[in-house]
Parts: sequence; C-alpha cells; structure tokens
Amino acid sequence: MTFSLSPRRTPIRFVVTGALLAGLAACGGGRDLPRGDLAASQVTTIGVNSYLWRAALETVSFAPLLQTDSAGGVIVTDWYANPQNPGERVKLTVSILDSDLRADAVRVAASRQVAQGGAWVDAPVQAATVQKLEDIILTRARDLRREAIAG
Repeated sequence: MTFSLSPRRTPIRFVVTGALLAGLAACGGGRDLPRGDLAASQVTTIGVNSYLWRAALETVSFAPLLQTDSAGGVIVTDWYANPQNPGERVKLTVSILDSDLRADAVRVAASRQVAQGGAWVDAPVQAATVQKLEDIILTRARDLRREAIAG
C-alpha cells in the first residue's frame, strides 16, 4: 500500500505527532517513574507542609475558623471564648512558613481580650501560651508523619 502525503494533511500530522510525543515525554516515555515517599518531610501538594497544615487545623479546631489559605499557609480563627471562662476570649493566627517539617516552619500569633465594663479590652498573651501551641502543632505533625510511614 502506498501512502501519499497531501499538502493539506501534513500540518495536521505534525500537530498530532507533536502532541503524542509531548504526552510521552510528560509521562517519562512509558518508563515507570520512581514512587515518592508518602511520609517525606517535604510535602507540597497544598503549598505548605501537609503534616504541619493538618496538625495546625486540628490544634485550632476548638475555635471557629475565619480564614484558611492552604497555598499561603495561613489559618485565622474567629474570637473564641471558653464556656468555663466567658469573660475572656482569644483569636489565633497560625502561619506555616515552609514546605519542610521543621520547628521554625510554624508560627502562632494570639490576641486576647477580657470583658471589662461591658466591653472587650485587649489584654496581653503570655509568650508561653503561643510557644505551647506551636509545640502542640509540631508534635502532632511529627505524629502524622510517623503514622504515614508506619501505615
């Protein structure tokens, strides 16, 4: 069987062939790609370390969420008042700063207000409170990573 190339079909063949070659190149030309370590310390499918992100969400889940940005790594809660201490409320901002699971990759900022004369007045937050929240997030993130390795 003889094939003749018509001038009108040649550009279409180049486009189709190019698309097929590009598709093969994107998938490694049919070769098996190495499988990634699901429990790697650097997980960036959401823009920041997924273990830190999940741990931070779990840690601040007691408060209503006002804003979450997984690409930028920011979680902002709304004001939360403990039912056992309704004269005090807190608002938290958690920032995930890196795609690596590291101690300096998470920062917590807290605002605190106390009820005074029928109004909310800003009050200081103990530095130990913020540090404790950061430690809880880091510990939970490490636990999540260990669970991923084991299971």
